[in-house]
Amino acid sequence: AGQPLRICYGDPTNPSNLLARYGFLDESSPATFCKYVIPNPSQEVLELGYDPSRMLFYNDGGISQEVWDVLLYQELAQVSSDLAQDFYNAHIMGDVSTKQQYQEQYFPQALAALKTHVDFLVNELEELSIGLETQVDQGLDGWRHPRLGLILRHNEYVKRTFDLVQSNLDNMSF
Repeated sequence: AGQPLRICYGDPTNPSNLLARYGFLDESSPATFCKYVIPNPSQEVLELGYDPSRMLFYNDGGISQEVWDVLLYQELAQVSSDLAQDFYNAHIMGDVSTKQQYQEQYFPQALAALKTHVDFLVNELEELSIGLETQVDQGLDGWRHPRLGLILRHNEYVKRTFDLVQSNLDNMSF
């Protein structure tokens, strides 16, 4: 009695999920899911950190270690399943030295893969925003989609974060 009632809506690092489930946007969220989707991820990928609450892009342009680990594992698997397995084993065993060697040696490939992903999504968000803004400007779908303004704000929030990540990636060199 006398205490405020608090409700937890789930993971605060996934504003897209909060919007889809509860119809609101938490623009104070420090991060958002990086939108890197792997259909039917393996157990190894899951153990490397593939989870929307851990695969994060931060509002300052930062990138979670899990994003780098999962992308590197995916890149290594394309080269050799033995390399990917060795990297995974180093991760599981806490072998920081071996993990770091892989991260340094294959950084150009991981960086290129992440840049491709981010560039694609930034472009998609720009195109989506143009389409939605055109509908709003023309008075279309406002009555059918009362949350259109909220969706636009969500897309702008995600795009701002992705723009910062894109800038961060552009400043990295191999």
